[in-house]
Amino acid sequence: MAKKVLVVDDASFMRMMIKNILQGTDYQVVAEAGNGREAVDMYSEHNPDLVTMDITMPDMDGIQAVKKILEIDPGANVIMCSAMGQQAMVIDAVEAGAKDFIVKPFKEDRVIGAIKKVFNE
Repeated sequence: MAKKVLVVDDASFMRMMIKNILQGTDYQVVAEAGNGREAVDMYSEHNPDLVTMDITMPDMDGIQAVKKILEIDPGANVIMCSAMGQQAMVIDAVEAGAKDFIVKPFKEDRVIGAIKKVFNE
């Protein structure tokens, strides 16, 4: 059975890129969110196996959203998505509980590799 994925990014183009990368894999995008607040709501609604979370977003950033999601589900699997030059924020995100990170622009093998690593596949 496919693992459920929630894709969170304020840029619809980036969400589409991740959806395209995951198409035809064992990972199914079940929901999308454009900011951290939506991500927390969508997590509660869809209970995904994995979340890909952008760091910098309006309303609530990815680091705040990771903390909120982990309050709901301490076993949540979150992979942070960052632009080049956001190393300090990536460290903050991992300390907040993210399992891994991928850097934009996304490379298919790195995205799939990070997901497989989270699930020990």
